[in-house]
Amino acid sequence: MMTTSAPQPRRNRPWLVTGVLLGPVAVLTVLIAAIAYKGPGGLFAPPVGAGAGRTGGANAIGELLSGRPADYNAHAPAPAPAGTDPGPKEVDPESLPQGFILVVEDKARLATQTSPIFIASNLYNNWNPGDRSMMLTPQSDMRWRIELPQPVQWREGKRGPKLEFKFARGSWELEELRDDMSATANRTLGKIDVSGLAPGEKPTIELSVSKWGDQRPEYRLKGLADPYAPIVATGDVRRLEVVGGAGGAEGLTREVLVWLPPGYDAPENAKRVYPVVYLHDGKNVFAKPTGVPGEWGADETSTKLIAGQTVEPFIVVGIPNSGASRISEYLPTAALPDVAAAGGAYAEWFVGQVKPRVERAFRVSRERERVTVGGSSLGAAISMHLALEYPGQFGNVLAESLPLTTGDASAWSGWVEGLLSRKGEKPIRVYLGVGGREFGESRAERSAALVKAIEKLSSDLVGAGVPTKGVKLVVEEGAEHTESAWAGRLPGALEFLLSK
Repeated sequence: MMTTSAPQPRRNRPWLVTGVLLGPVAVLTVLIAAIAYKGPGGLFAPPVGAGAGRTGGANAIGELLSGRPADYNAHAPAPAPAGTDPGPKEVDPESLPQGFILVVEDKARLATQTSPIFIASNLYNNWNPGDRSMMLTPQSDMRWRIELPQPVQWREGKRGPKLEFKFARGSWELEELRDDMSATANRTLGKIDVSGLAPGEKPTIELSVSKWGDQRPEYRLKGLADPYAPIVATGDVRRLEVVGGAGGAEGLTREVLVWLPPGYDAPENAKRVYPVVYLHDGKNVFAKPTGVPGEWGADETSTKLIAGQTVEPFIVVGIPNSGASRISEYLPTAALPDVAAAGGAYAEWFVGQVKPRVERAFRVSRERERVTVGGSSLGAAISMHLALEYPGQFGNVLAESLPLTTGDASAWSGWVEGLLSRKGEKPIRVYLGVGGREFGESRAERSAALVKAIEKLSSDLVGAGVPTKGVKLVVEEGAEHTESAWAGRLPGALEFLLSK
């Protein structure tokens, strides 16, 4: 007999239920741990995106679960290529091998082709306010521009002195001014950002000029600012007013300065007639006016030469330039662009008005061998023109730093050739002085070319009939185009020209 047992109740298996319930949790825990310690892409990496806060980890989980690796720099700027600086790079403009560009706004609108803007500085031209190599060029937008090379003092990675400069329109009488008409301090350039420049590209620095010297209420078209101001000089210096000129200065009134030798008024010398030296740019012949880099010191030099009895007592006449019209007045040939060469008209006025006026007022000689005319730069050019154009009036010439290579060199050579080819008397004595570094250390080739041109002039003078011993050429190595250089050579020049 078959027997059957009653069905037994199924036993619960809690471990199975627990496993089923906790399995996914375990998998998730492992996944989170893997994410958390996966290095830069882990849970504890920096938050993703602006404002992510501590939700950055959740973002990472979502990205990894979706099959994409977490990229925590997705919203950050792209890294700069190796070896580059993505930020601003500020440097001194003087340190740039390619140089830099200055663009100047003339707010007064007074600069013109005939009265252009120049830069006078410590590193390029020894504060010459009329240096043609430092003349700015006008642009179509009424601004003025100049490209400057790297100063020689900064080359080869060296840090030189900072550039200091001012703008002027050809002379210190026409220097830049502030809005209140006061003189400006020397300009300097701050650091500039060059991070956006292409290799070799020159940065452009924009500047402005508010006012000019000829906007001052007291400005007058005069060679000397105040005819009644005391003259600070060694010895007896007197004023003599003359009217006229050339190149826009035809109506000018200027004060000629006349230096008299010791004993001029002594009774025993009442009938004595003295040799005379006429010097152009006479404003700084005896003293250093405000705004002018230096002086010739002709008063001190003349006093010493006479006291040493190396020359007989003589008179020095300083004829101030006309200021704004100086370049045109002293230019004897069309060698400079956009400048009218009014030197011929000036020479005619000088011989017809100035020289006779001095001869009537003082006991100066009229014998050509005792009459010297001189100057520097364009002042030397007009002096040479006077001596060769009017040989019966002037027997001796003092010519410092003749600008025979400035502008059109062929115009200068043609001018010299034309004057020397004329028949008639030639100067008795000619002193030619020049510096070996006229244009500064950075322009050695230009300086060498000028020295060569003046050496040729020395030979041409002898070839044209000037006595061989009547020409003295002095090339001072290292000297530049400055008043101090001319003052240093003045004693030797006067002794050569005035000795018996």
